[in-house]
Amino acid sequence: MAGNKSYTIVEYFGGDDGYRCGYCKNEKGNFSHGMWSHTMTVQDYQDLIDRGWRRSGKYVYKPIMNKTCCPQYTIRCHALKFQPSKSHKKILKKMSKFISKGELPTGQEDGEPMDSVCEEAGPREPSKVCPAEVKCAAPTDIQKEVAECSAIREVQKEVAEAASTGSETSRTDPVSVPDGRRTATAPKPGMGADPSRPPCRKAKDLRKERHLQKEQMRQHADGISSIVSPTPPPPTQTNQPKNLEDFISESLPENSSHCLEVRLVRSNPPSPQFKASFDASYQVYKLYQMAIHKDPPDKPSESQFRRFLCDSPLEAEYSPDGPEVGYGSFHQQYWLDGRIVAVGVIDILPTCVSSVYLYYHPDFASLSLGSYSALREIAFTRQLQKQSPKLSYYYLGFYIHSCPKMRYKGQYRPSDLLCPETYVWVPIERCLPQLENSRYARFNQDPDAGDARALKDVGRALVLYRRTVMPYGAYSRKRKGSSDETEVQQYAGLVGQDCAERILLYRA
Repeated sequence: MAGNKSYTIVEYFGGDDGYRCGYCKNEKGNFSHGMWSHTMTVQDYQDLIDRGWRRSGKYVYKPIMNKTCCPQYTIRCHALKFQPSKSHKKILKKMSKFISKGELPTGQEDGEPMDSVCEEAGPREPSKVCPAEVKCAAPTDIQKEVAECSAIREVQKEVAEAASTGSETSRTDPVSVPDGRRTATAPKPGMGADPSRPPCRKAKDLRKERHLQKEQMRQHADGISSIVSPTPPPPTQTNQPKNLEDFISESLPENSSHCLEVRLVRSNPPSPQFKASFDASYQVYKLYQMAIHKDPPDKPSESQFRRFLCDSPLEAEYSPDGPEVGYGSFHQQYWLDGRIVAVGVIDILPTCVSSVYLYYHPDFASLSLGSYSALREIAFTRQLQKQSPKLSYYYLGFYIHSCPKMRYKGQYRPSDLLCPETYVWVPIERCLPQLENSRYARFNQDPDAGDARALKDVGRALVLYRRTVMPYGAYSRKRKGSSDETEVQQYAGLVGQDCAERILLYRA
């Protein structure tokens, strides 16, 4: 991010019409604002999701909370404070049993929601369409021209169709291998530890560490970048509770019947590893959509897969104080015995890892891969935080209390919900009583509090007009009698002051 002079460029579509809800199946009850993003900086997207926006491909949308049938509240988990619950431990033990003994659980997924880790309702078809072509280029301080969008009408139609069937389900191209370091054995009574010597460690732990080092050397030789796996915890006393990394390590024993690896591949711009595994990843997505969402065989098309799960407005960005893998959009691939069985689509942003979508091979549905991948992504967030201290949250998408199968996201504690009126974070424990009484709720208890980041002067919003960046005030003077002030004012109110003064709103 430091040193990058780039802009976010969007087209705003409003949200006047209702569309089919992917949760309650109301044909006209879903309402949301939408924007097509030609390019977007990670900081702008971070600020947008902190105001209730989410992306699906390059389409960014924000539910109209007091109007839509199933209000969707942005939820984030405090990754550093997270402790797995009994149900989470059960899922990790189930994975351990499968990896070590090869026993695949039978039956259903122990009540795991169909949509797994992320359940975004997805974007809706906008009430307006963009111009058939966008050829506007920024001036010299903008690094590249806006891409042509002659096919956006077709994309928006597919976006709406995808939203009606299912929605949000549910890090530089490494292979993640299990790390096996465990807690050190406590000294026997009457025999204190020698402070001049390092903590005693089990031989098995040392073997695992040597195995990890060898694996790292092999991967570097193969041209794969640094490993992204749960950071081994420091030796601790046995009377201290195990943390998430301990449980994940124990779920991946050595000398097992199966081998599970997690590989992070950058999806935009597509890395060589992403391109090499594209076909295998798409086939898993196709099987998932047909088995879980009951799509006909011809619906999960390759173009749909590319547009919604591979395309992203986020470019690769790097910062001296950021994570080594950089910021942007990635696929976290789960490889079992050399083949892809699940893929988590994620965004790495300045203060969070944001879960976008999760799909998996239906043959392994009983492993609760949605919940398992969420736990791995929380551990991944904790690992990134060691490199970038402010990156400490895990965003699970939207929490939908009115849809019972979507309440599982509230089980990742501690977590907060975003107040839809003041855009402050409120602990979920304080929000749930209100949601029991009403689908829509204002969580901020201060009746006088408002949107602290509201744009007071719409004239300060930036627009892109005829290849020139200018404040909306200057644009409106050029376009004497322009009738779009109400629309621009609505847009600026939704994105907030910071984004309105940085993001370029395209004007035809």
